[in-house]
Amino acid sequence: MTAAITWQRRRAAAAGFARSYLAQPPGVVGAAGLLMVLLVALATPLLVPAEALSVITATGGVLEPPSVAFPLGTDENGLSVLALTLTGTRISLLVGVSAALLSVVIGTLVGMVAAHFGGWLSALLLRLTDFFLVLPSLVLTIVLSTVLERGVLTIIVAIGLTSWPSTARLVRAQTLTVEARPYIERAHVLGGGHLHVLGRHVLPAVLPLVLASTTLAVGSAIIAESTLAFLGLGDPTVVSWGGMLKSALDSGAITAGAWWYLLPPGFAIVVVVLGFTLVGRALEIVLNPALAARR
Repeated sequence: MTAAITWQRRRAAAAGFARSYLAQPPGVVGAAGLLMVLLVALATPLLVPAEALSVITATGGVLEPPSVAFPLGTDENGLSVLALTLTGTRISLLVGVSAALLSVVIGTLVGMVAAHFGGWLSALLLRLTDFFLVLPSLVLTIVLSTVLERGVLTIIVAIGLTSWPSTARLVRAQTLTVEARPYIERAHVLGGGHLHVLGRHVLPAVLPLVLASTTLAVGSAIIAESTLAFLGLGDPTVVSWGGMLKSALDSGAITAGAWWYLLPPGFAIVVVVLGFTLVGRALEIVLNPALAARR
């Protein structure tokens, strides 16, 4: 009976969340756009065969303008810009989502621990957070990408390790608010340990904030990945939107007026980042109206 009541409450909460989210038109538009991008990323292996990305089997000319054979023109190697743009979707989403998750996990742990335990541990974690906040994240990311072995995993780790402080501060403030409530004191009195209080009471209360923060962090991570690739610090063995922009610059596409080589990856970055931003703002309004009203 209790399980059935709990299930009904969860269904009602999910339905209420869906109604509240659908009442946010920007969030709906952003979610629809991201769904289309995700479908494209999943279908890319079917839409773009391996030979379409091989310089050896390239059939196009150098920087050909858009045509029936090449709807978005070709690059300096005669490869289809459309095929490259579709392929870059997978890497950009992979790096963006993975780096954002790593960043949010670190920030959530640091924020919760700092607020819960207090004392010298909180002071140490706050000073560490301030240190990362003061340092320019892009510069630190570039340093890590240069020192570590070149690859997609390195980019994910570099972005994730440099973008967690803002999440840590938000989670710490929310944790302090939650732990000031009476039921947390009752949990301590009844013998609840640190892991019980943090995992059973604090974490569920801060999850809405963490969810919204994760969505917003994905857009920032995609921009960071594109920046690193544009600066030549990305993985040269994979196709990414930032890498396409760097290749366009190095090949002289800008001076040659090959706009079809620049616009697709740049437009793709704008669409995906805007989609995650719209979804993140909508989640903030739905899950934490008080926080969204203060911003």
